Amino acid sequence: MAAESSALVQRPSGRSFLLDLLKALACVLIVLNHLAFYGPMSDVVMRSWPVLINGLYDHGRLAVQIFLVCAGFLTASSLQKKHSLGWRQAGLLALQRYWRLTIPYLAALSLTVLVTEGLRPVFNSPTLSATPGWAQALAHVFLAEHLLGMPSLSAGVWYVAIDFQLYVIALLSLLLVNRFFPQSVGLPFQGALWKVWLVLSLLSLIVWSLNDDLDIYGLYFFGAYGLGLLAFRARQSRLPWKAWAVLIGVGLLALWVDPRWRVTTAWGVALLLAAVSPQWWPRWWPRWFSRVQWPRAVRWMSQISYSVFLIHYAIIMLVSAFVTAYWPDDLLANGLGMLLALALAVAAGSVLFRLVEQPAQDGRHWALWVGVFMVSVALTLHMSA
Repeated sequence: MAAESSALVQRPSGRSFLLDLLKALACVLIVLNHLAFYGPMSDVVMRSWPVLINGLYDHGRLAVQIFLVCAGFLTASSLQKKHSLGWRQAGLLALQRYWRLTIPYLAALSLTVLVTEGLRPVFNSPTLSATPGWAQALAHVFLAEHLLGMPSLSAGVWYVAIDFQLYVIALLSLLLVNRFFPQSVGLPFQGALWKVWLVLSLLSLIVWSLNDDLDIYGLYFFGAYGLGLLAFRARQSRLPWKAWAVLIGVGLLALWVDPRWRVTTAWGVALLLAAVSPQWWPRWWPRWFSRVQWPRAVRWMSQISYSVFLIHYAIIMLVSAFVTAYWPDDLLANGLGMLLALALAVAAGSVLFRLVEQPAQDGRHWALWVGVFMVSVALTLHMSA
């Protein structure tokens, strides 16, 4: 356990193979889910393969739970040594998180609004997002469109706002514990912090997440995020049996209150992250596997997963418009079109990662991409006039 803890402390980015594999799988699943959700290609394929399309439609969204648990695990890793964090430092961390989330997000949205508006005259489909207004565009910049009841300009971008909210909740918890708990209750800092995160996770799992009216707030999703936090605690605890008992008990209680696939998925992922060594894969996979490129491909896919998530909607719309224009009812063409959309989304995500997400992310780059996004919105409004 000490060796594993040391590895995680030295590599706060969490580049264990299991984390990479989970993120890569979740990325592919969410693209397939949206391919099933947004027609018309999936409508044609469903006539012959209804079980496949319905399965992707109903269960592909569980990929969100994988992302949430992994995000919580990585947040716990990055915050574990920041017990002396002050308000100014926390504000800077939150701002850096906002920049890291929104710079590639704004770049992807800039392309998406132009693509959807360009396709509108030739691709009459309800899956196209509406022409943006200025207030709507500004709300997207500050991740507030759902809080303000505005429609989204792309698929799944609500997750970006939720991710930021969850990180801020974790930061605020740390600050409040640092400010109040050790002095007033006499608890060690880490013990108090984990208790706060445990209470928030339980409240989310058995109260807040049962009310769908709250799904625009981070607290609704804190259960899955908190399971990731608790999974990291189980790895780091000096009394692992106690941490494991808490993690298992939380999952059992949540499923007893309301059995749900998303809770089962999040709990299962958390148990995996708590149990498996960061270097687990070479120990039981065949030796020949380590000599091929799959492990490297998994790490690469994990690395670009956020960019793929951001850009895939525009790619799906482009491929859908092309296939529908030439082969609207052909099963083979539409099935291959779905696979092509997945492959092109990965390729586009790789480009977005290399050109936008990977470079330094700061206020100057954020202002640049806000400007690009606003120019794209202006062009979109001009095209729709």
